[in-house]
Amino acid sequence: MHNHEEVISSRDYTRLRALVYDEAGINLGSEKKAMLEGRIRRRLKELAIHSYGEYCDYLFSGEGLRDELVHLIDVVTTNKTDFFREPRHFDFLTATAVPEFLASNSARRPMLIWSAACSTGEEPYTLALVLSEYGLTHPGFTFKIIATDISTTVLKKASLGIYSADAVRPVPQALKVKYFMRGRESSVERVRVVPELRRLVEFRRLNFMDSDYGIQEKFDAIFCRNVIIYFDRPTQQSILGKITQRLQPRSYLFMGHAETLHDLNLPLAPVAPSLYRRIDARA
Repeated sequence: MHNHEEVISSRDYTRLRALVYDEAGINLGSEKKAMLEGRIRRRLKELAIHSYGEYCDYLFSGEGLRDELVHLIDVVTTNKTDFFREPRHFDFLTATAVPEFLASNSARRPMLIWSAACSTGEEPYTLALVLSEYGLTHPGFTFKIIATDISTTVLKKASLGIYSADAVRPVPQALKVKYFMRGRESSVERVRVVPELRRLVEFRRLNFMDSDYGIQEKFDAIFCRNVIIYFDRPTQQSILGKITQRLQPRSYLFMGHAETLHDLNLPLAPVAPSLYRRIDARA
C-alpha cells in the first residue's frame, strides 16, 4: 500500500507559494492550500510519485525545475472559461467599439484584438464568431485576433478548437450549425471550430511576469478578463501597465465583472462596469 501524504506540509507549501509567485506572479494565500493539493494530485498520478513531500523534493531539484515547473504553473493557472461569457461585452463590441474603429480607420487595416489569458480558447473563438457575423453585413471589415496564455496545455487545446457539445451550449443554435463541425464518431459528442474561424486566431505563449511581452502590435480592443484577480496589487499595476501600452488611444479594455481598477494608476477611463477606455495622457 502506498503511503499517500494527504496534505502538503507547511514548509513545502511556503516553498511552493514562493516559487509560483516568482515564476507566475500569482499570490496563493493560505486559503488556497486545499485547491493546490487537489491540482497537484493529478501530477502525482502522472509522475507516479506517492507523496507531496516527494513531489516537492523532485520539483526543487535541477531536473524538476527544468521539466516540472511548467506543469506546476499549468495546474495553478488553468481557469474555467465559457463561450459567450459576459455576453454584454460582445454586444458592446459590435454596437460601439467596431463602428468607432471603422469610422476612424482610414487605412482600411484589419481590426486587431488581443485575448490576453485566453485559456482553452472559448473567448477568442467567441470573438472570431461574433466579428465574422458582423463582417457579413459590413463588407470591407476585416480583423485578426491574437490569443495568449501562460499554459502550454491550454494553448494546445485552444489551437485544436475541439469542444464537447456541453461546452458549446451557450452558442446560439444558428451559429453553432454554421461555425462548428460535428465529429464523425457520433457516440462522442464533440464539435470542432471550422477552419475559416480557426485561421482568424493566432495563439502564442505569454507569461505576464516577463519584462517584455514581445508583442509589437497595438490593439483596437483587449480582453483581459478574470485573470488579474490572481495577482497582488503591485503585480496588477505592472501587468496592466504593460497591457494598456499595447492599446490604441481611445480603444477599449474589457475586464472581468468582479475586477476593479479604481486605485491603479493607468491611462484608462471607466466607460461601464468592467469596461475601460484608453485615454491620452495629454488629454
